[in-house]
Amino acid sequence: MTAAAAAIEEAARSGWQARLALGFERRAETTLLVQREHYGPLRVQKALYPEGPAVCHAIVLHPPGGIVGGDRLDISLAAGAGAHALLTTPGAGKWYRSGGRPAQHVLNVRIGRAAVIEWLPQETIVFDGADAQMHTHVQLAAGGMFCGWEILCLGRTAAGEGFSHGQLDLATRIESEGRPLWVERGWLSGGSAWLDAAAGLAGRPVSATLLLAGTGVQREWLDACLAVPTAAGLLTGVTALPEVLVARCLAPCTEAARAWLSEVWKRLRPAALGKAAVVPRIWST
Repeated sequence: MTAAAAAIEEAARSGWQARLALGFERRAETTLLVQREHYGPLRVQKALYPEGPAVCHAIVLHPPGGIVGGDRLDISLAAGAGAHALLTTPGAGKWYRSGGRPAQHVLNVRIGRAAVIEWLPQETIVFDGADAQMHTHVQLAAGGMFCGWEILCLGRTAAGEGFSHGQLDLATRIESEGRPLWVERGWLSGGSAWLDAAAGLAGRPVSATLLLAGTGVQREWLDACLAVPTAAGLLTGVTALPEVLVARCLAPCTEAARAWLSEVWKRLRPAALGKAAVVPRIWST
C-alpha cells in the first residue's frame, strides 16, 4: 500500500471514541471503587488491594493497545474525602503514525478533602509521524494530594527510529480550591532542533516527569529525591515549589527513566503520603 493510499484509508476511519469514569469513596477503613462507567475500549476489571483496604489499586486497560489519528480517550477519576487510589496500566501505551488527524488523550482528576490519587501509567511510546494531544487537569480540595508521572519515548528506539516528523501537544494544569498550583504547556515537533538542543531534550529520546502536588513541600522530601543515584546517560533535576514537587529526567531509554522515577516515588511515598511504596505487581509481568 502506498503512503497516499494509507493516508486515505486512515482518514476514512471514524476513530475510537472511548470514555472511562471511575469514582472512589472511603467507607470505614476501606477505599471502594463505587463508580465504574465506560464507553468504547477503556476498562477496569476489578479493584485490587495489595497493601490492605485503605488503598485501592486499579489497572486501566485499553484493549486496542495503541492510539491512531482520530482516536480520543477520556479518563475521569474522582476520589471522595479520605479515599486513596493508585492507578496504572498493564504495559506501554503507543501512539501510532497519524494519517493527518490528531489523536487525543484527556485525563480529568478530582480529589476530595484529605484524599489521594496516584496516577502512575507505564511509559508511552510516540511513533514517528504521530500527532498526539495529551491533556491533564487535576482539581484538588483542601488537603487533597495528587502524585502522577509521565514517561515519554519519542520513536521506537529499539528499532532505531527517531521522531523526525509529527507533533506532540502536552498540557497539564493542577488547581487547589480553584487556585493554580502548576500550569505547563509543551509542544514538540518532529525533527525540531529543540530535540537535540542542550536547553531542550539534549538528544535523549526519553523524557519523564513526576509531580507531587497539594501540600507544602518539606525540605527532607527534596533531599531524599536529590539523593537518588543517577545512572550514566541520565540528566535529572528536582525542584520544590511551595505546594508542588517536580522531578524530571532525560534518558537514553525508558528502562533507565522508569528506574530513576520509580526510586523517587519509593522515597517520596512514605514521607509525603504516609504509605510504604508497594509496587504494583503488573509492573513485573
